[in-house]
Amino acid sequence: MAGLALDGSNLDVSLLYDINGLAASAPTWFDRVMEFVGEYGILLALVLVVLRCWWSLRRAEDRESALASLAALVWAPLAAGIALLVNIPIRGFVERPRPFASHKGLDVLVDGKTDYSFVSDHATLAMAIGAGLFVAHRRFGAMAIGLALAEGFSRVYMGVHYPTDVVGGFALGTAVTLLLAPLALMLLTPLLSALARSPRLGRLVRSRRAGQSSLRLAAGLPEPRGSRSGAGTGAGPGENDLAA
Repeated sequence: MAGLALDGSNLDVSLLYDINGLAASAPTWFDRVMEFVGEYGILLALVLVVLRCWWSLRRAEDRESALASLAALVWAPLAAGIALLVNIPIRGFVERPRPFASHKGLDVLVDGKTDYSFVSDHATLAMAIGAGLFVAHRRFGAMAIGLALAEGFSRVYMGVHYPTDVVGGFALGTAVTLLLAPLALMLLTPLLSALARSPRLGRLVRSRRAGQSSLRLAAGLPEPRGSRSGAGTGAGPGENDLAA
């Protein structure tokens, strides 16, 4: 793997200099913002998207569809953790140094990176969560995938990864999430269904409001004035049918 480890393709290195060159011409305050965003900010934003998706799904009126989507939501961070574990032997096998160790003139925004470069942990984690969220809910999944793409760009901008490190991370995170999703959902959906029946922990899966709305629909009663069918759930028809 010497070619990849030392210099990568010419296009890879060219894109590295083009994207990282933006940091050299940017104001110092903007580089500091990108440093925080690339290291922590986007990952925190992904956590908020996961929480917002959970809040919406637990209020959905279609119980079976909501449970399947919640199982996919739970799978997203689990898949990200598995993808990071899979990346450990990949990094050890490829042994690709960080780009600043092989190329001069890069504007490196984060110091102390001494581990191998291929593939990017940040890109792997972000895209694994994005792919898992897309299985659970299209709209929130699209938001998470957009954040994952921004994460990949920021890692190259900061001078700590080659573009192919990021692309490899995207591929690894997506592959682990989607290939293992059928087995994961088969195990997680019954677990969440049992959790929903728990008097104490059931509210983690199904909100009281969702249960009342379902009873009203089953009895043919109208919704209270001011409420709209599916309002606030974020999980209308077509939003999460991938998980169903």
